Amino acid sequence: MRCKPIPQIGRVVLTMMVGCGLLAGSARAGGDELYRAAAELRAKYAAELEELAAWCDERGLSEEAKKTRGRLGPRDPDKLYLPVLPSKIGRARLPGDSPPEMLEWDRRLTRLRRDQANALFELARSAVRRHRASLAYDLVLSAIRANPDHEAVRRLLGYQKYRGQWRTAYQVRRLRAGEVWHEKFGWLPNSHVRRYEQGQRYHNGRWITAAEDARLHRDIESGWVVETEHYRIRTNRSIEAGVQLGEKLERLFRIWRQIFVRYYASEADVIALFDGRARARRARGPKLHVVFFRDRDNYNRSLRAVIPNIEKSIGLYLEQTRRAYFFAGKGYDERILYHEATHQLFHQSRRVAADVGRKANFWIVEGIALYMESLRREGDYYTLGGFDDQRMHAAQYRLLKDDFYVPLEELTTYGMQKLQADPRVATLYSQAAGLTNFLVYYEGGRYRDALVAYLAAVYSGRDNPGTLSELTGTTYSELDKQYRRFMENQGR
Repeated sequence: MRCKPIPQIGRVVLTMMVGCGLLAGSARAGGDELYRAAAELRAKYAAELEELAAWCDERGLSEEAKKTRGRLGPRDPDKLYLPVLPSKIGRARLPGDSPPEMLEWDRRLTRLRRDQANALFELARSAVRRHRASLAYDLVLSAIRANPDHEAVRRLLGYQKYRGQWRTAYQVRRLRAGEVWHEKFGWLPNSHVRRYEQGQRYHNGRWITAAEDARLHRDIESGWVVETEHYRIRTNRSIEAGVQLGEKLERLFRIWRQIFVRYYASEADVIALFDGRARARRARGPKLHVVFFRDRDNYNRSLRAVIPNIEKSIGLYLEQTRRAYFFAGKGYDERILYHEATHQLFHQSRRVAADVGRKANFWIVEGIALYMESLRREGDYYTLGGFDDQRMHAAQYRLLKDDFYVPLEELTTYGMQKLQADPRVATLYSQAAGLTNFLVYYEGGRYRDALVAYLAAVYSGRDNPGTLSELTGTTYSELDKQYRRFMENQGR
């Protein structure tokens, strides 16, 4: 179980690096022509965008020049950027009576974006056929950034066209059944929406008031059940609270599956996703179960019999029940939501050992969850990592100011009980967060492939204290030195 408090000190290749993260990998690829081709595509695209922006500058189209230069996106090499994909098909078009120069700019930019997306996708298909799934996924997300309506990429990511929108197969099924997604009440029959908005609720075949509905669902055992595509949430807070939580969990789910595709999918599965003649294989199986209590007191009282020290936690995932537990109100922490829900995803997305991290390598089980805590939205992207995250601030401080560091040769021998019983547990969590970011971003992702293999080995119980060194092909003493350089230079 994961019931410890999360110390507040402050890919698995990560397969979907996009924007600047994509081409940082070219430095480690050496003579690999696939990486060189990817770098050349980005450089060519950047030059063409700058040429078009300069054309705009010459004609006084300053806003259009700014938009053109912005197409390359953010460029922090120590962050992972995943584009927020619009659901609406098509883009806003300029009015037909716009000045000719603006129409020309729009036409040229549209062509550049379309051609770049096509080129990236074709290179991605070449990469996956040559067993470079990580690069292939990097390329397809860069392609969808350039052209959000690229049909092949949308299909690969699980979307289909439906009534002018990009929808998942699950969404289409519910829409065809006469339901709609309501931002407050979740999936409802279309005929129920107006009455819900007027304060009525449908319960056991009859309409009742919202107040009566709340009384009937006051206890967690009889709480509301909110269904989303991948989650089943039971809550006694409110329907609205369950729906809001469901949207956050679905966001985490989508991003996690994009980032960690090689954790749960075989190479054959990934190749199948790029085969246009075959439908992409989607995750099947039971939904992930989450319990969301109305407040901390209800959370404590309900779980104390199972977890005697429940008051020390702010949320947890229990392996025994295969459920994640959180509470609303004072003390709720979105970072802990992402942390514990990440544990659930790693445990329930493939077959795992019964004693993950019990004997050794427990630091990475926590480290990857600490990394996922950093998920947030920045403009048109969801981001992960970065030296501006509080966990990285703490990790830097512990290493560079306190001079605290447990060498990897020793840290990898720590199982769950040894690490959590250590009086330095909070500081060890900070180091785990720093080391995970290091494995993700060092030298543009040099160790990302090793990270996926490491996580897969740990969760399947095939690990030993030397696994990380073997997978990276680097001694622990050298990894220790590289980590310090990474932290001293803020990754750059």
